[in-house]
Amino acid sequence: MLDPTSSLAEGRRSYAASDWSGALEQLSAAREQASLDAEDISTLARAAWWLGRVPESLAFAEEAFRGFLDAGRGVDAAMTALQLGLLWVTRGDLTIGNAWVHRARRLLAAEPDGPAHAYLAYLDASFAMMFEGDAEWDEHVDRLADLAVRFPDPSVEALALAVRGLATLRRGDCAQGFALLDEAMLPVLAGRLPVEWAGDIYCTVIHVSHELADFRRMEDWTRATERWCAQFGSEAIYTGICRVHRIELRSARGEWTDAEESIARECADLAGGNPWVAGEGFYQLGELRRRRGDRAGAREAYAHARSSGIDPQPGEALLLLEEGDATGARTLLTLSLAERDALARVRLLRATVEVALASDDREGAESAAAELRGAADRFGSPGFATWSAHADAMLALADGDPAAALAPLRRAEASFRSDRQQYELARVLLLEARAYEMAGDAAAASPARDQARVILDRLGARVVEAAAPARPDGPLTPREREVLTLVAEGAGNREVAQRLFISEKTVGRHLANVYLKIGVGTRTAAAAWWHAQRATGDPGDADGAHHAGAPSPGSA
Repeated sequence: MLDPTSSLAEGRRSYAASDWSGALEQLSAAREQASLDAEDISTLARAAWWLGRVPESLAFAEEAFRGFLDAGRGVDAAMTALQLGLLWVTRGDLTIGNAWVHRARRLLAAEPDGPAHAYLAYLDASFAMMFEGDAEWDEHVDRLADLAVRFPDPSVEALALAVRGLATLRRGDCAQGFALLDEAMLPVLAGRLPVEWAGDIYCTVIHVSHELADFRRMEDWTRATERWCAQFGSEAIYTGICRVHRIELRSARGEWTDAEESIARECADLAGGNPWVAGEGFYQLGELRRRRGDRAGAREAYAHARSSGIDPQPGEALLLLEEGDATGARTLLTLSLAERDALARVRLLRATVEVALASDDREGAESAAAELRGAADRFGSPGFATWSAHADAMLALADGDPAAALAPLRRAEASFRSDRQQYELARVLLLEARAYEMAGDAAAASPARDQARVILDRLGARVVEAAAPARPDGPLTPREREVLTLVAEGAGNREVAQRLFISEKTVGRHLANVYLKIGVGTRTAAAAWWHAQRATGDPGDADGAHHAGAPSPGSA
């Protein structure tokens, strides 16, 4: 009979009480006194895992695997191998992780179907979603569904619901996909899954919420995870990408000083063991620095992201745009879009609209905005819908139609306020101010601009709006000078369009560009500027415009 005062008994009691340090200390002492069976070594591995001592946990788990194998307990050995596969993959080492999964597959091939086979199918499905196509997903999703029916175990049910939810999301049905994932979380919350697997499902839900820009759900599940961790007195659950997303959420809420320090620290910790996740962290670090005006720091962080295997877009492209290199920004985004699948492209589309407009590529901007609208409809993502509204507003402003811009801007403003995305809110408020100024409503423009400035000052951030490219013939293009000349003489948009043989929409877009370039917000102010330029005879001013109604050669 076990001596109740022994280190082994104390270690078991400590583990049952969630005293991970005590369990690790006592079980390690017991291991030095005598050999432990595989069950106790497995407990030792979990105690080390809860303390975040992953290398020790992996070593103990391998020892437990050998112990189960020596005892002829093939299913337990296979489950331990699957656990090792999961932990190695989470650390970013797919080669070693896959090797352990294959070892588990070999062992389970000799066993009748049971719950352990569901854990194997879960990992197979996860790998298929990362690297293979829909047909491969279906095979593993169906296999898990069959096992869940044949073995009505809560853990098997949770695994089956999780992979079906992920597959459903990737096919575009967000409502049903998230409903399945939420249901999968019920056995997790009830403590019916081994902690490593529960942690993987938690982080999967948070990651897919981030992918689909569902920041409210991302925050809700992050809070749920924090509460779940609190009961165990450990944050070991926050491994891999989940660590970066947690900090990113704080960054979106405006906790920039702490977030920058935390991300830099996490990147240093992750760089050796999980370079892909470290790359995601470096990208977020670059975004923080870019938004604060630290261009050199942002460029350095983006370079680290790229060397870690992460394409740092759209941040790097937006940095080039802020520096006046619209062509370089457009090139980066074009290359990145060509390499991404339909879901991954969505994060680049709003920036693509902005860069295309700065490059005078109206067709490219409209195409990107249309794709973004389609993605918002297809996936039913509130975040995608907000990005789409923002993009549509930029198009309307470029067309000189402030009334059409204000409706989507207000939708975007409401969404960013609700999600507490401070920097994004400031960007939209500045566009609202511009729209009001273009509409001649200075009284409405001032509060929006003031709110944006308060937010940016609090964050220590700035918003750099792309400047119009320099022109050798003065601030306005020949066509813009033609439009302004006629407007200053009292012509309405319809008359200008008729005399220049262009559409009224094009007239509006040219006027919007004129307002931005000469720093005015109304038709009257633009006309006054034209008369002042004419009076001074400034080179390249409105006096150089064609007064006749025929379009100038090469003008658009």
